[in-house]
Amino acid sequence: MVKLNRIYTRTGDDGTTGLTTGPRRLKSDLRVEAYGTVDETNACIGIARLHAATEDADLDAMLSRISNDLFDLGADLSTPDTGEKLAFEPLRIIQAQVDRLEAEIDRLNGTLAPLRSFVLPGGTPASAHLHLARTISRRAERLMVALSQSEGESVSKPALKYINRLSDFLFVASRHLNAKAGGDVLWVPGQNR
Repeated sequence: MVKLNRIYTRTGDDGTTGLTTGPRRLKSDLRVEAYGTVDETNACIGIARLHAATEDADLDAMLSRISNDLFDLGADLSTPDTGEKLAFEPLRIIQAQVDRLEAEIDRLNGTLAPLRSFVLPGGTPASAHLHLARTISRRAERLMVALSQSEGESVSKPALKYINRLSDFLFVASRHLNAKAGGDVLWVPGQNR
């Protein structure tokens, strides 16, 4: 259980932050960038939920589960697997979370017309925010991949799968909401030449 009595500790005033296991890293460290960008994705989903709650309660429930999963992902990333025995069981993303995302993608996508053009970000307010969350999650994925390729670092396969599926989910969810409101905003190549 998390218990925060005091919000500021002053320990980060030197530009470092503590990982779950204790070691301190620079706030510009690739691992910290990765879980910070996951947090940024989650904040954007929170804004999308302000609108989605009134547009589609079922989708809002999916986004609520994802928001919780993203805290799990942050915990996973902030607890590097060094192979050392820990005094606690670290929280990790598991395949079942990836499977649930895939099932929800398939469910939402099953009602949509096939795409014949690229989709421009926009449409309903919730859709626009989901598109923004999608691009932020793609940045988180790039950071996680870079981290996984860094010497002495690791990122679990389920965590990488989850962040990859998340951007797919957010894309399909934005299309789902736009379909209910008249359709996607489509790219017209060369329209303004």
